Amino acid sequence: MQSHLLQSPIRLENDRALLLPFEDARNEELKQIIFHDEIWKYMGLFIRSEGDFDRYIESTLRDKEKGICYPFIIIDKRTNRVAGSTRYGFLNVPREKCEIGWTWYGLDFQGTGLNKACKYELLRFGFESIGFRRIQICTDQENLRSQRAIEKLGAHKEGILRSNYIDSEGTSRNEVYYSIIREEWQDVKNTHFKAFTNPTAP
Repeated sequence: MQSHLLQSPIRLENDRALLLPFEDARNEELKQIIFHDEIWKYMGLFIRSEGDFDRYIESTLRDKEKGICYPFIIIDKRTNRVAGSTRYGFLNVPREKCEIGWTWYGLDFQGTGLNKACKYELLRFGFESIGFRRIQICTDQENLRSQRAIEKLGAHKEGILRSNYIDSEGTSRNEVYYSIIREEWQDVKNTHFKAFTNPTAP
């Protein structure tokens, strides 16, 4: 496993999406899209003020410094606008696994295909360059839209973890877990990501 890559600047890109390390100066542009409660409904917190925003930036970079995660800001290449954020989280180098998550998009970018473009780059780099054996993805049990999006990636649904996190109002929430493992990746890539592996195909 090439875990040293997580200590260096990672830039991921395809025709639709550009993912830059979260500390890039463009993270300030997140302010233009971040202040909508609808974005944060299933995220366990809300970003409603400049103070919330500053704490979000600081905590994300602090968790990266601790080696807990590797966060990105997302650029929509069609518009050159900052569209949201995602990360490799729960990094577990000894067990060669991680979770893709903490993903959010501004309202203008939801349902546009940008998410699949980002997930492709994260999965490709995670399996083919870093060398993870397992990449998991989870979402709130009530977030049916997110579950449908994850299933379109070819991820295997593993089950529900009850009371797996506490939201900003102190309520215990259930999460649905999915995964892709190394042995499945090439088939998932060829089946579910044809637009990226063969962009000229009809």
